[in-house]
Amino acid sequence: MSRISEFSWSRKGCFKNKGTAILVKKKGISAADSLTPAALKLALGIAVGPQSALAGDVAERMARMIDMERVVFTNSGTEAVMTAVRLARTATGRQKVVIFTNSYHGTFDGILGCAKGGDPLRTGTPVAPGIPSSLVHDLIVLDYGTLEALTYIQEHGATLAAVMVESVQSRHPEHQFGSFLKDVRELTIRSGTALIFYEVITGFRTGPGGAQAHFGVKADIATYGKVLGGGLPIGAVAGKALYIDPIDGGVWTYGDDSVPEKDLTFFAGIFCKHPLTMAAAQATLKKLEDGKGAIQKDLNEKVAALVGRLNGWFEAENVPVKLVNFGSLFRFAFAGNFDLLFYHLVSKGVYIWEGRNLFISTAHTKADIDLFEQATKEALIELREAGFNAGGTPAKK
Repeated sequence: MSRISEFSWSRKGCFKNKGTAILVKKKGISAADSLTPAALKLALGIAVGPQSALAGDVAERMARMIDMERVVFTNSGTEAVMTAVRLARTATGRQKVVIFTNSYHGTFDGILGCAKGGDPLRTGTPVAPGIPSSLVHDLIVLDYGTLEALTYIQEHGATLAAVMVESVQSRHPEHQFGSFLKDVRELTIRSGTALIFYEVITGFRTGPGGAQAHFGVKADIATYGKVLGGGLPIGAVAGKALYIDPIDGGVWTYGDDSVPEKDLTFFAGIFCKHPLTMAAAQATLKKLEDGKGAIQKDLNEKVAALVGRLNGWFEAENVPVKLVNFGSLFRFAFAGNFDLLFYHLVSKGVYIWEGRNLFISTAHTKADIDLFEQATKEALIELREAGFNAGGTPAKK
């Protein structure tokens, strides 16, 4: 129930965009709302380099929806994280950045670190070959949701440029530590440390205001991607002017005495604010604005119902599997290797992305959801009857 393809052509030649998809579809469908404006933009021709005429409107719509002062666009969530960290260091004049174990923040080398075993300083060490240790030397990796993490931030806050959180870890959506996030917010305010929310997955998906609105915690900087682009590549950094102003020197206009007053940091990208992406993002934001939270509420309720039904079946059949979710994000949780489950699901018409995150989107019908539910039951029954997992007696299909 993940990326089948970001786009597929229907029999009538129209685009279909499911974002992160659930099922392998075999029949034609109509054009996605977010792609129609982009297709029209393409027909008119595009210019790469000059700022898109839509960029200002998209930024204003986004800033209004997430209640942030300024927005800057990148090409991906990873680029957004790179930029957010640089901005935090610029504004604070500090170098060290805290992240948490099992959090995901993209593929920027400077964030790909884990804590060294037995190191009381929790200094980052590369998570994989090819990442220079020098790039994660100023990275501190703490255990998420723990008192020890709060104590470290309290004691070392004056040395920290930023604390970056994946508020609900996409690989562990069952971990929802609202009170912990509020404590981190209080500590970072005291120390003048930037609080960065990684909202690339939770942003616009949980609700219009993302995880920040859900938990009632306001970050200094937040990073976005995925949903915002309506299927096209995009990233964004939003935040307080204090942190975003080093991108362009701050707000100023032609024809008066205003000038850029802030020192600049380095930021560039020829495809940032690409005209096609801006058209798709504008259409996506308009759709979300019109929905006033109803779109997300409906999807969240559908996922909650699906998770409840399947978990009830898992328990009744003594199957050692469960589903965990946060909003419309959900995934399987189990001990051991269940790769065969995913291969069985493919054979039944359901492809789950290898990262194993699942989402329900507005493109998914009741029939799609029913197919996934039935295929999951059948696949687990077949595996159990073949002796590949423990528990229970064979269930009736």
